[in-house]
Amino acid sequence: MSPDPQPDGAAGLDALTLAVRAFAEERDWKQFHTPKNLAMALAAEVGELLAELQWLTPAESAAVMDDPDLGPRVRAEIGDVMIYLARLADVLRIDLVDAAQAKLTDSARRYPVDRARGTAAKAPR
Repeated sequence: MSPDPQPDGAAGLDALTLAVRAFAEERDWKQFHTPKNLAMALAAEVGELLAELQWLTPAESAAVMDDPDLGPRVRAEIGDVMIYLARLADVLRIDLVDAAQAKLTDSARRYPVDRARGTAAKAPR
């Protein structure tokens, strides 16, 4: 039997959020899922992702998913990051897609193409 088709885009994110919420509720973990705890767990998972990439050269990091040992570990850590981000946003009642789109709009204003192209300089707020 083939797996159920996965939703794409915002629908996929909504489905993930609901699945993570159900996972936590089934285990009675809501009591532990405060914004502070979830943000700390998210930071810890980002740290685990960083640890996988820390000493790679730029070329090695660009090709990390081609590595049969490291690629799956990076994928798993990104999965952990996404789970905690989805759960944190859910607890805070933040729509991740709306928040990201708003941030992208703000970044486009702060970093217009004619001034930001080819430079990593930080823009003023």
